[in-house]
Amino acid sequence: MSYESAARRIKRAERIVVLTGAGVSTASGIPDFRSSEGLWTEDHAREYYMSNDYFQKHPDDFWKKYKAIFRLKLLQEYRPNNVHQFIHELESDRRNVSVITQNVDGLHQLAVSSSVLEYHGSLNHSFCQDCGRSYPLESVMETMVPVCRNCGTTLKPGVMLFGDLITAHDEAEWIIKEADLLLVMGTSLQVTPFCLLPYYAGEQGRTSSILINNEPTDKDDLFDIVFHDDLSYAVQQLQELL
Repeated sequence: MSYESAARRIKRAERIVVLTGAGVSTASGIPDFRSSEGLWTEDHAREYYMSNDYFQKHPDDFWKKYKAIFRLKLLQEYRPNNVHQFIHELESDRRNVSVITQNVDGLHQLAVSSSVLEYHGSLNHSFCQDCGRSYPLESVMETMVPVCRNCGTTLKPGVMLFGDLITAHDEAEWIIKEADLLLVMGTSLQVTPFCLLPYYAGEQGRTSSILINNEPTDKDDLFDIVFHDDLSYAVQQLQELL
């Protein structure tokens, strides 16, 4: 299929849902944590350290490792790239665009996308498990181990840890149910249950679908149109046609 065909489907769509993964943020300098060059491949024990179980048992050591692994000191230096901007620019008076992202970097919000569901949470805030008070990233970076100013409890990151329950899946399905186009960008669709969302879109019967990823996925056959291209190149092609 051609980019012309994809552009025609985007032009016809009135309600687009965009699923995004780590590939969308790599052009902003944020590494893909599970690619061949990603951070997780450097040390598989990191999944153990970034678990809810490890946080509950060793909160002080967890925070030291968490800040190093996610490079929190650099987070505020990252900026949206042309893929984030393209997704925002799809919005119009006629077209509603919702983003469901695996990314925890907050770049879709910085690109001013109107509707963003952070499926795996966010690095930009943490919260107290006892009183529920939320704290922004700036506050979390003031000390090595952040604690709640209200009750002294060690804060928990707003990002989903291994072993946490996914709470956004039902909302994601509800958003997809209303869509007439599913656009999936920069994800290998390997992480459950996020990878089930394209199946749900297909069950709706009226949802067209496009996948853009830099390499094949085992879900390619679920989509009407598939591109194995660099995302920056792909959005440039689409922008010229739209």
